[in-house]
Amino acid sequence: MESVSVKTESLSDIASAKNEMVKLGKVVEAAEQFFAENAETVDFDETITKGRNEMVTKMKGFTSGIQKVNGITLHSSGVGGDVSFAEFTFDFDMADGSKILWHEIIRSHWKDGKIVSEQFFKA
Repeated sequence: MESVSVKTESLSDIASAKNEMVKLGKVVEAAEQFFAENAETVDFDETITKGRNEMVTKMKGFTSGIQKVNGITLHSSGVGGDVSFAEFTFDFDMADGSKILWHEIIRSHWKDGKIVSEQFFKA
């Protein structure tokens, strides 16, 4: 009997790919690609999204208000079991004249290569 080799990506590779998209400002695309259909998120202000579609809609609304990206920096990241962590700083000038400077930790819980829950913490 001939064995068949199946290539599977490690969670570290998948989480790194997501982080690279976020660093490029592709947060909508990252949500579309990496969130499970029934994923839930919790922001540091306790705002909850339920489902990939709600998160994508939220991200589209947020990104449409960005006038200028001054910087998106990934400081560190890690994977343990089925959880990944990433520490980012986001620096934006918004269309309404306000500035956003967020330093946050993003904790993602993964199942079958998709995020099933994600929580954001102020760093």
